Amino acid sequence: MIRALLFDVFGTCVDWRSSVAREVAAAAGSAAIDGVDGEAFADAWRARYQPQMETVRNGSRPWTDLDVLHREALDGVLAEQGLEALGDAERDALNRAWHRLDPWPDTREGLLRLRRRYVVAPVSNGHVALVVALARHGGLVWDTVLGAEPAQAYKPAPEAYLRSVATLRLTPEETMMVAAHASDLVAAAACGLRTAFVHRPTEHGPGQTTDLVAPAGVDVEAHDLIDLAGLLGA
Repeated sequence: MIRALLFDVFGTCVDWRSSVAREVAAAAGSAAIDGVDGEAFADAWRARYQPQMETVRNGSRPWTDLDVLHREALDGVLAEQGLEALGDAERDALNRAWHRLDPWPDTREGLLRLRRRYVVAPVSNGHVALVVALARHGGLVWDTVLGAEPAQAYKPAPEAYLRSVATLRLTPEETMMVAAHASDLVAAAACGLRTAFVHRPTEHGPGQTTDLVAPAGVDVEAHDLIDLAGLLGA
């Protein structure tokens, strides 16, 4: 019955933490952020991700894309860490680190295999231009780009999933959400989608304590996307 696979991107398909840490380290040549721990900075920046999106989800502000939310979060982290001397141009350049995240080693091959049998599309909280940039940076091949911007809703709002499914002219039962995050899969399942949990036990670093086990009721559990392809006969 499954005709399309919809993918979370940040954490499931790309390694945001190592990639952002690398970009922070590269920017540390500036005296304004010299000596900053790139991984700790990436963690602090990511910690503001859900709270920033919640300002849109709860109606406190109109639709606002992720570049703006990431930049606001960056400004907050810099202020929190006493690094406000970093200029606007440098902040803009660093903010685009989220457009240059490296894929996990299995992502490219896994998607290519899965695409032989299924429609594959991202359902990301990143806007379309950001997801396209990630695809070009990492050599990822999608059939189309779906997600928060086309749906005008940030996950885990039901509209993010249901409008993506409707765009493909499919039913929820004909689609499977693939993610490394329990909250994403629980929300998708509540909308009637099938679900696949992919293990990413180092997404948040070696001391990760969340999303280490699949949530109850998932349809498929895979070590990575290559393993998922095998399990789904691709």
